[in-house]
Amino acid sequence: MEENNELPFAVINELKEKLEETEVTEDELDLIIEEARKAYSKALVEPGEAVGTIAAQSIGEPGTQMTLRTFHYAGVAELNVTLGLPRLIEIVDARKNPSTPMMTAFLDVAHKTDGTKARDVARRIEETKIEKVTYDIEINLSNMQIELKLEPDLMEDKGLTPEFVVEKINKLKKGDAELLNEYTIIVRPKIDSFTELQKLAEKLRTLPLKGLKDVKRTVIRKEEDEFVIYSEGTNLLNVLRVSGVDPLRTISNHIHEIADCLGIEAARNIIITEAINVLEEQGLDVDLRHVMLVADLMTVTGEVRQIGRHGISGEKASVLARAAFEVTVKHLLEASTRGEIDHLKGITENVIIGQTILLGTGAIDLMMSRERKAKKKEGKK
Repeated sequence: MEENNELPFAVINELKEKLEETEVTEDELDLIIEEARKAYSKALVEPGEAVGTIAAQSIGEPGTQMTLRTFHYAGVAELNVTLGLPRLIEIVDARKNPSTPMMTAFLDVAHKTDGTKARDVARRIEETKIEKVTYDIEINLSNMQIELKLEPDLMEDKGLTPEFVVEKINKLKKGDAELLNEYTIIVRPKIDSFTELQKLAEKLRTLPLKGLKDVKRTVIRKEEDEFVIYSEGTNLLNVLRVSGVDPLRTISNHIHEIADCLGIEAARNIIITEAINVLEEQGLDVDLRHVMLVADLMTVTGEVRQIGRHGISGEKASVLARAAFEVTVKHLLEASTRGEIDHLKGITENVIIGQTILLGTGAIDLMMSRERKAKKKEGKK
């Protein structure tokens, strides 16, 4: 079976798995392989097939049935995630900043089944600022000092102590911080201006105490027999280094971040995964191969490019194809000043000038040998 090079390895392995469970004779095995080969050959794309056009139709038509709203993420009601058509547009536009960036952090063997350990990992991931653990930050003008009142329950939930907060404030070197009582911190800055005092109070409000930058919130969910951490905001490079996180399964929905962190192949995979998830969420059945073609086109150069005037469509070799897409006059003027030549190899440019397109039967030229032509003429005489 391994010698049959016509079948891909995925099909061969699937046949192996199924045949291991049943007993078949050599003749039956040959028959099964032959039938699999026939089915596979029928499933292949014909030479000259317009695969791009078919992919565009197959994704575009179901796209008209998609909703325009932002949904709660499946299974995580606490997080709002952009789904439906806006998310699909984000993916194909290769947006630098998605509207709702999020990560799904899976845990390693030691942490995934223990809720307390999972909570500790979530605390290490979520960015905790002073404003998250205080219920009041007052400016005392008479003494020119700032008073921070800590919330005991929030401090406990985030795994922090008042002494730790004091230490963090003192590291700023903007003044002396000390505990007035168990949950009140007094900051005595070395400034005389009220404006400067207000600026310092604002800086203290947003001072990060622990966690990763840009990860605003984390939610822990139990899925089957393990705990999974979902986060609002992403910082993939640093979350992979957090103790307790399984780096092999943790993912982000930020395509450019994945490309920078894990490479272009990983970005291609996340484009496919995210697009298919969006379509399936809406109950739309689009063949994986169409989405794979789009992802291949977006990442073939080694960088993530959008499908649009600033990406793939705007970089076509054909002048007429670019002009037919958008901003017609601009493209024609620029091409004429550069003296560009259109070799008419694509569909759009051939349709514009009324020629047969080079696809399907149009991709085949009929040729006749001169000898046969000469013999026919002689025969007629």
